[in-house]
Amino acid sequence: MSDIIGVGAEITECLRVARMIDRYGEQFVDRVFTNEEVRFCRDRKFPTRHFAAHWAAKQAVLRALGLSWGPGVNWRDMEIRSNGSGGWTVALRGAVRDHVEQIGATRILVAMAHCRTYAVGYATAVGARTNDD
Repeated sequence: MSDIIGVGAEITECLRVARMIDRYGEQFVDRVFTNEEVRFCRDRKFPTRHFAAHWAAKQAVLRALGLSWGPGVNWRDMEIRSNGSGGWTVALRGAVRDHVEQIGATRILVAMAHCRTYAVGYATAVGARTNDD
């Protein structure tokens, strides 16, 4: 049986993400998003809304895992992927993947949505707990 290891949520203003992209340009985009995420977002009618939703989902994943952005945690270690059916998956690399293995998470469920003004992301880490918390 699987346990819920952690749940995370994030809401962000699409305008905030648009301002970061305008201010920092490709430097921001390349630091936060993988090539596949950039391609996905830019192929949409309202790319900024999709960038904001991906940002929110990544923040939610960190919260679900009990992590925060900082030294050793790379934004690109998390990639939010479309499953082709309207849902999402997350691929992990590096320190984030190592942490997931350490805490015994076997899956991370991700959901995200956006409107003109806001984007939200939700994540649930599930798996077998490695301690008696």
